[in-house]
Amino acid sequence: MSIDLKSNPFFLDDEDIKWVEETREKMSTDEKIGQLFFPIGYTTNQDYLRYGLLGVKPGGVLFRPGPKQEMYDTHKFLQENSEVPLLLAANLEDGGTGICTDGTFYGKQMMLAASGDEKEAGKLGEVCAVEGLSVGCNYSFAPVADIDMEFHNPITNVRTYGSDADVVLSCALEYMKAAQSRGMATSVKHFPGDGVDETDQHLQISVNSLSCQEWDSTFGRVFKGLIDKGALSVMIGHIALPSYQKKFNPGSADKLVPASISKEILQDLLREQMGFNGMVITDSTAMVGFCAGMERSKAVPLSIEYGCDMFLFNKVLQEDFVYMKQGLESGLLSERRLNEAVTRILAMKAALKLHIKQKENTLLPSPDSLEKVGCETHKNWAVKAADKGVTLVKDTQNLLPLDSEKHKRVLVQILGDCQSNERVLDSFSSRLTAEGFEVHLYEKENFVFDASFKLEGVEEFRSKYDLVLYIGNIENASNKTTNRINWHTSYGLGNNLPWFAEEVDTLFISVANPYHLLDTSMVKTYINCYSNSDAVIDAALSKVLGQSEFKGTSPVDPFCGKEYLRY
Repeated sequence: MSIDLKSNPFFLDDEDIKWVEETREKMSTDEKIGQLFFPIGYTTNQDYLRYGLLGVKPGGVLFRPGPKQEMYDTHKFLQENSEVPLLLAANLEDGGTGICTDGTFYGKQMMLAASGDEKEAGKLGEVCAVEGLSVGCNYSFAPVADIDMEFHNPITNVRTYGSDADVVLSCALEYMKAAQSRGMATSVKHFPGDGVDETDQHLQISVNSLSCQEWDSTFGRVFKGLIDKGALSVMIGHIALPSYQKKFNPGSADKLVPASISKEILQDLLREQMGFNGMVITDSTAMVGFCAGMERSKAVPLSIEYGCDMFLFNKVLQEDFVYMKQGLESGLLSERRLNEAVTRILAMKAALKLHIKQKENTLLPSPDSLEKVGCETHKNWAVKAADKGVTLVKDTQNLLPLDSEKHKRVLVQILGDCQSNERVLDSFSSRLTAEGFEVHLYEKENFVFDASFKLEGVEEFRSKYDLVLYIGNIENASNKTTNRINWHTSYGLGNNLPWFAEEVDTLFISVANPYHLLDTSMVKTYINCYSNSDAVIDAALSKVLGQSEFKGTSPVDPFCGKEYLRY
């Protein structure tokens, strides 16, 4: 597919195109190869930045979140020491916290979909763009356009806008329009679509097992809708799509082939059938899903030869650079594809007017812009989004609203081992205490089966508590095979498992995974919050106490297709 720099999504004028072509032609072969790389920054130490990252003259860099001033200074240093302006990216999926630890956590995508208002996704895009741009980012690795079809999937979950392709498309479009209209490039991910199987591409090659027809009507419709509306880039997952792999090349589907090194998925499907003219970037190539495709010395250059334009992250940056150069010398990577990839990279930079901003010394805004990070306006928007999104899944025992007299003594137990546990537990406990409840925090039981062993009986338990509140804080995260509940007591002998759901009123509030009913079928009152911010916790408790109404509608099936979980 030829590149049209004047059409969707670049829309470059003659001066922009002149800069792209002249810049490319002035580059040495090594400099062109450097543009392909998009490494992750491990430290903000300036010697590391100058020699460890900028030594290969990469096309872009991503940093994990840090304090806003540190991120601003780091991005400023990188741009000032790069001859060609850099794409500076962040995982701006759920707020400014994607780049700034002191940014605004707006809410997970699924919570915004639960609000029933696609404009909330636009607000998310605005918050991400404004706060990201304030510290020098110009490229958001979002929106997530995956469809959460498999409730066992450990990585999609609340990162998605749910299981309905129409909702996913409308929300992702709102995010993309809001971000790109403010000068923040977006990367639609993870093509050809995650959320169909039970695996995580961080750990192995994921598989989108849909037929061509099924894919066209779901993921294909979502990605095509975003492409047609001007998506500047698409991120390629290490996800196999056997149906289309076999359609375009009948002999190639005997072995799982991740899309990131599939000529059929990258060129035949994405470029030709779907007409994508923009820039293509791999997902992290440190993932096992990429490494399992073929030996790395071949996979590195072939990912570009087969259709990717940028190579995200590395095992070892300098080694991957050598693999890419050796691939060019051996013919695995052609000069034509190298030049084509560099052209698209530079075209995306030109579409963002980075070449003009570099001349004007405005690649980073004034330091005053840092005031927008975590500002009150964005926090207030997040509060309103939380109020719309919190969802009452069921209350078949008519427990709600809670009464501090009737349910005075509350045993509170948090599930999960996330770093956020202490903050989440403190937020719930302090709010309940302020409302007149007597909070008892669950302490892990250690049974010693000897002559002194004594198990707490039913009557003793009932005499101590009026309500048991479970807080599910099991966040979905990469490199996990599941995000289900793991109990630490057995056979109902301890008070970790809800054996007492028929004895004492029991309430489950999940602030992460929306599918915990699968493991708590005995619980009759269940709430999904999708996000664990303080704003969401406040909204959930206000509704539990009858101070505001539940407004959210689940964007997925929280009953996991099992009718008995409804009761």
